[in-house]
Amino acid sequence: MKRKQLNVAAIFAFAVLCFGFNFGISTSAQNSRPRITPTPTPTITPTPKVSVTPTPTPTPHLTLPEVQAKIQNVLARPDLQRGQIGVKIVSLDTNKIVFEQNAEKYFMPASNMKGYTIAAAIEKLSPDFRFVTSVLAPAMPDASGTIKGDLTIYGRGDISISTAFNDGDYYRGLDALAQKIVSAGVKRIEGNLVGDESYFSGNPIPAGWEWDDLQWYYGAEISALPVNDNAVDLSVKPGGAAGSQCFIQTLPANTIFKIVNRCATVAVGTKREIRVVKKLDQNIVEVSGTMPFGDKGYKGALAVSRPSQIFVELLRGLLMQKGVIIAGQNKVINAPEKFNSAMVSASAPIEIAKLESPPLSLIAAKTLKPSQNTYTETILWTLGEEIGRKQQLFEITADNLIPPPKTSSELGLSVVGKFLNEIGMPPGSLIQWDGSGLSRHDLVTPASAVALYTFMSKSRYAAVWRDALTIGAIDGTLRNRFKGTLAANNVRGKTGTIDQVSSLSGYVTTAEGERMVFSIIVNNVEDTQLRQSTIDEIVIALASLNGKSN
Repeated sequence: MKRKQLNVAAIFAFAVLCFGFNFGISTSAQNSRPRITPTPTPTITPTPKVSVTPTPTPTPHLTLPEVQAKIQNVLARPDLQRGQIGVKIVSLDTNKIVFEQNAEKYFMPASNMKGYTIAAAIEKLSPDFRFVTSVLAPAMPDASGTIKGDLTIYGRGDISISTAFNDGDYYRGLDALAQKIVSAGVKRIEGNLVGDESYFSGNPIPAGWEWDDLQWYYGAEISALPVNDNAVDLSVKPGGAAGSQCFIQTLPANTIFKIVNRCATVAVGTKREIRVVKKLDQNIVEVSGTMPFGDKGYKGALAVSRPSQIFVELLRGLLMQKGVIIAGQNKVINAPEKFNSAMVSASAPIEIAKLESPPLSLIAAKTLKPSQNTYTETILWTLGEEIGRKQQLFEITADNLIPPPKTSSELGLSVVGKFLNEIGMPPGSLIQWDGSGLSRHDLVTPASAVALYTFMSKSRYAAVWRDALTIGAIDGTLRNRFKGTLAANNVRGKTGTIDQVSSLSGYVTTAEGERMVFSIIVNNVEDTQLRQSTIDEIVIALASLNGKSN
């Protein structure tokens, strides 16, 4: 997404190198380990690029036995023999099983896991659900527009305060909130500007995520006050001459994210060798190495630790730009801090303004099509608070005691599990550690995916679900696949890609007009292009089926 900048945030400072655990990856080595398919942007991100599957030769119309034989031949290739592949294909029109192999075996799903989470959210929260950010104060502003005390922003995970929903503009989402505050009559805040992210509880990093994912935007932590996908854009360009420092910038400009510049400009023709290291749990990035003069530069997107700090800082700048005077400091508070804080007073603050997100129906599409991890986890945690927390209040233990409180993530996973039980999915059909599939502890069966997609095809919200899925050769993570085939602008589904894993579950219509639901998951095959081409050939064969499955 193209990101714009406004002259509103403060100039950020360079930071000295701090000691502690850190991690990084050189730009010359990043293609060795593909991760989950990232949100597409026109900038170069540090996520290793997945090879685009070559456009397959168009397949002529096939009979059902020919399609089944074609699938068998694809799966029997010698270069797949050390891998594991699960397939299940069922006709939505006749309920007949067209093909299955290892359909009840466990596989790592990668981002196919997002389908389970988003389906549960659509069903339990409804497509009309909106995330709400409340502006709280001790009282309404007085006649002079003064808030006598703190102005608190109570977040509930509005992921739409993001460049993805605002045409790449870093500030537009927050500016809408600032305008709500000004419209409420606020001209002066005598206390602090407080960001309250206590709506969510638990570790902000979902369980099972690997440490080397946490540097990049697709491993960003979860917050009830998210902003710009909880990431900053990094730009590294050569200096004005060989021997000078490289020019390094993070956007949006802020004082929270610090840069240690150890990158030198070298002579034209020299190989670029730079290394980007973001400190674990710290907003410090060190860029080292060399970049030749005249190089086009390097761009990436880095995860922000405690993004609520940037949220509050940017909001303060926007409020000041609108003439609001803030006498106090910027502060953020999370659930444990709020519980232990003297800020909890006898008199509850009142809501003087609020900002609502677009409906979940739009957010679901913005989540599934580009395969956005942070959005999915935030939706899972919201399920936990909006549905799971309320359910827990009515749960009583065998000793008639209220069970101990669970984290937002634990409650969200419980809601998804109950939803899957309600739609008739057999117990043990999947093992879910997170909402997005970035955890390699997640396991699903192809049969469970087919059961989910079959249910959603008949749901009262079927159109919302279908519109949220990526379309072959058209958009999202399938935009470069199936071009020039019968599956183009036909197949709809959810992809998944991490190291040695590719998956695709969804729908395709045959040449005869029969609707098929399928799930194909490939594990333990190193070559990304091979995994994807295996899946694509099967889907194209289905699209080429001429004749009914019954």
